[in-house]
Amino acid sequence: MAHPKRRHSKTRRDKRRTHYKATAVTLSTDATTGEVHQRHHAHVFEGNLFYKGKMVVENYAPTV
Repeated sequence: MAHPKRRHSKTRRDKRRTHYKATAVTLSTDATTGEVHQRHHAHVFEGNLFYKGKMVVENYAPTV
């Protein structure tokens, strides 16, 4: 297992961490319902569950 001989500086640590960024969620509008939702996720509209513009589950009630 690797064992560093000397401590890494804050600059070196921060240079490595520059690539860890939060990205904004991509949103899309459903052609059928006109609802704005997160891409590649099902969404509820008027009590029904939709995915890719098609109704998947009718009278959907999510369980907590």
